[in-house]
Amino acid sequence: MDQSRVFGRNILNDIKLHDLVEIEEPEAVFEEVAIILQLISPGFDLKRVGSAFRIILRIYRGHHALYRACTTRYHDLRHTTDAFLATARLAHGAILSKEDLLDRDIIVALVAALFHDTGYIQDKSDSEGTGAKFTLYHVQRSMDFLSRHGPEIGLSTEEITDGATMILYTDIKSALPSSLKPSPTVELLGRLLNAVDLMGQMADRVYLEKLIFLYHEYKEGHVGEYESEVDLIRKTPAFMDYVNQRIAPVSDLVNRFMTAHFSSRWGVSANLYKEAIERQKEYLQKILADPDADPRESLNRYGLAKNTRGFCVTG
Repeated sequence: MDQSRVFGRNILNDIKLHDLVEIEEPEAVFEEVAIILQLISPGFDLKRVGSAFRIILRIYRGHHALYRACTTRYHDLRHTTDAFLATARLAHGAILSKEDLLDRDIIVALVAALFHDTGYIQDKSDSEGTGAKFTLYHVQRSMDFLSRHGPEIGLSTEEITDGATMILYTDIKSALPSSLKPSPTVELLGRLLNAVDLMGQMADRVYLEKLIFLYHEYKEGHVGEYESEVDLIRKTPAFMDYVNQRIAPVSDLVNRFMTAHFSSRWGVSANLYKEAIERQKEYLQKILADPDADPRESLNRYGLAKNTRGFCVTG
């Protein structure tokens, strides 16, 4: 990304989240994460993060011997790289805010972000339906994926356990078991991963278009009480309010860390995720104002709303 163009737009107060990185290009996302990690710590060892990223690309693109390519269009590679990048940004902001995080902690959090939705991936021999059928228990499957591939990434047993615990925090359907007693650092990073998982989705430029894909995932996974694509879209403002409640315990930290990152990296003193989400909600409320109109007619970005089924967008 040409920083002069970004800074030029900042002068006009027009900088938006999607201007910063070509999010549809996974390799561009990794390049930005590498830059951020060097800002966190010059000489930051990228070996394990890079190894995890390459494994995830192989899995989602169908180049891994054990798995089919991603078959879910909402929980796809783009969503995974969104969460990965947002985790790096939060980690950078946390360091700038004098949070006591070790490089090791940041590596585990980034790997957890990459693996947090691998539970939707199907085995090579599984040709029935899509990975959406695993929705109800995809979090546990994601934890199992990390346990399976953690050693080849170079994670220790303790690091794999910590990463799996962070993934557990992303289970939006249930509270954490009372028996779970992670370290303060793992709890913080788990709550932050939960926040970026949700924020990354809602801040994505194609979030509203991808809600149509989400409906079909929920339908196949027998999740939620939605009568149709339009019904899910109409209920999304209430879901966005619920997300605010769920991440409330760390929302102040998220805002502080994100603002610190964007200020340091791009010269923008704002939480650009929050701004993007607010724009999404404002537009959604606008298109829902007419109860007789089909909101899908107003969701035209990249033509996604016209193609509601098929394989995931892999970038």
